[in-house]
Amino acid sequence: MKGKVESLLTQGKLPRHIVVIMDGNGRWANRKGFDRISGHKEGMKSVKSVVKASRELGIKAVTLFAFSAQNWKRPKSEVNALMELLKEYLIKEVNRLVEKEIKLNAIGRLWELPSDVYEVLVKTIEKTKLCKEMTLTLALSYGGREEIIDAIKKIISDGISPEDLHEEIFSQFLYTSNLPEPDLLIRTSGEIRLSNFLLWQLAYTEIYVTKTLWPDFKKKHLIRALINYQNRERRFGLTSDQIRKREVN
Repeated sequence: MKGKVESLLTQGKLPRHIVVIMDGNGRWANRKGFDRISGHKEGMKSVKSVVKASRELGIKAVTLFAFSAQNWKRPKSEVNALMELLKEYLIKEVNRLVEKEIKLNAIGRLWELPSDVYEVLVKTIEKTKLCKEMTLTLALSYGGREEIIDAIKKIISDGISPEDLHEEIFSQFLYTSNLPEPDLLIRTSGEIRLSNFLLWQLAYTEIYVTKTLWPDFKKKHLIRALINYQNRERRFGLTSDQIRKREVN
């Protein structure tokens, strides 16, 4: 049975692809008097909650900014703990992903991950490759500028001429070439910046910022973001009149 808040959603207007900047684990731990690792552990519970809720609601693609290219600069103890948490999540959740028909995908400079983490990641991707109901993408060792540089290198390597290069071709060289354009970006903790995340892909994405810290972000918060999204008019550079005429036709 749907909850009161969930019943406010319009099924036909759900975003196909939600992307999330999961921010606030450290601040959550600070406020509780815990160490930062405890905040990351609590944040993993929100990952499970949001993935589960997204699948239940019928969202087709969810991308989580799990570890940035810049996060390698954090204290080694914190980086090691994050890598262990990632490996633990993959090992514990793989059967649930398969059961719920959730395909795992990963983007970023994955070769920079520790070998044991990379191995588990590849195995999990392989085990879920036939799942078709939802795609869960983890952005790991990911940076938007780095992605664009990597795309340009591939374009040059493939001998694409400047005359043949256009937006559609360029998009095919991005890490996200197999994903739909993001419809909704959710950022937790109240920070208003993109943090080098999906810089090309977010051109026309609706942005929702909440002060809720990531460890506190659960299904009800996701639904609020979706309701906010459904109350917006997406114009993609057109006028409101043009949008209305297109909808009528």
